Amino acid sequence: MEKTERRVVMARRVARRWVRQAAQAEFRFRVLLGAKEIRNLPGLLRSFRDCRIAMVDVSPIPDLGVKEAFDYIDVWSRDREGLIQLQNWFEKRGFETTGVW
Repeated sequence: MEKTERRVVMARRVARRWVRQAAQAEFRFRVLLGAKEIRNLPGLLRSFRDCRIAMVDVSPIPDLGVKEAFDYIDVWSRDREGLIQLQNWFEKRGFETTGVW
């Protein structure tokens, strides 16, 4: 094995070790917008994340991510239980969701 090949193998091992330590599970779901809409829903979710407002039956999710598209909103976090509560909140209000995955 040449010197450069050994460096590549060592770099891969270091990278693999770092990824295993730094990687964390992330969960997502999608809220489908249709006939049922709440004005400025992404802003509402960001205010909830920043603890400026509270939502009934949903515990705070400090790492909540929100991305708006034309006909849906993507929501993600590492807190699976919190996302399930948030998904249930949306479904109680008549929204369709994709389920937490």
